[in-house]
Amino acid sequence: MASLAVTIGEGAAVRLDKALAAAVPEAAALSRSRLMRMIAEGAVSRDGVAVTDPKAKVAEGEVYEIRLDPAVSVDTLPEDIPLAVVWEDADLIVIDKPAGMVVHPAPGSPSGTLVNALLAHCGDTLSGIGGERRPGIVHRIDKDTTGLLVVAKSDRAHHGLAAQFEAHTVNRRYLAVVHGVPAVGDPRLRGLRGVNVEAGGVIRIATGLARHKTDRQRQAVVWEQGRHAVTRTRVIEAFADQAALVECWLETGRTHQIRVHLAYAGHGLVGDQTYGGKKRLSEKVLGPSAEAGNTFPRQALHAATLGFVHPVTGEELEFTSPLPADIEALLAGLRGE
Repeated sequence: MASLAVTIGEGAAVRLDKALAAAVPEAAALSRSRLMRMIAEGAVSRDGVAVTDPKAKVAEGEVYEIRLDPAVSVDTLPEDIPLAVVWEDADLIVIDKPAGMVVHPAPGSPSGTLVNALLAHCGDTLSGIGGERRPGIVHRIDKDTTGLLVVAKSDRAHHGLAAQFEAHTVNRRYLAVVHGVPAVGDPRLRGLRGVNVEAGGVIRIATGLARHKTDRQRQAVVWEQGRHAVTRTRVIEAFADQAALVECWLETGRTHQIRVHLAYAGHGLVGDQTYGGKKRLSEKVLGPSAEAGNTFPRQALHAATLGFVHPVTGEELEFTSPLPADIEALLAGLRGE
């Protein structure tokens, strides 16, 4: 069983958890939240006596020993599921996720998830993230959304990526097919609370998001409470007045954010059974091409670009993913090709 000796330095915070978080070597990859758990579990001691109060006062020169228990295995089982690996090293892996794959096991999806696949793919290369040997999920995309996802394989990568997502410095751009054509000159759109028009034909949507009051599977726009959410979008290609291919990029990353915001703006995603409402593309306007949109089986949303700073090497990384075949076929149908 390994341990780490940490000496409280000059000018350190007076609280144990804060002082340790500042004093532990970066290579140890121990976040303050994890240190607080370790303190509560009796893994931090001074002069052989466990200190279990994270608010305990410390003094310069004191030496604390942190017991580093070996990572435990998680209950989730590895499954030999093929993965489209875009990039991988010892600390992280970038995946191009297909439609239909859930990211993390949940009561309704206990197996067949991205985590199950990663446990098999990464094997013994995974570090003890949070004290458990598992891949570090720092962000997610919905089951039926396709595209790029970065996953941490080590503690140091997990903490570094999580900090970038929290600071909103990760570049996440999506492509979506929506009902109607969002127009910057549309008086209805300009009159919506939280909607603003920016240079270059960009529409900015800023609201609070919270769980729906009556449907716990949905998110809803709120104003008094909820989590701050900002989405920007612009039109790339229009199909008469019936549909459009749009680019969306996230300042924040809330559950279902793009789907909820575009539905709020009156331009729900084609194929979105949860937020798309009962909208249908007009056969009178598009002819047979309308059928491609009206029968599309999932929300037409793809995580196309992902950019971040490598949390260990400091290298700036950016990845792109081409549209999947089903959305390409949808666009071809809308173009009448």
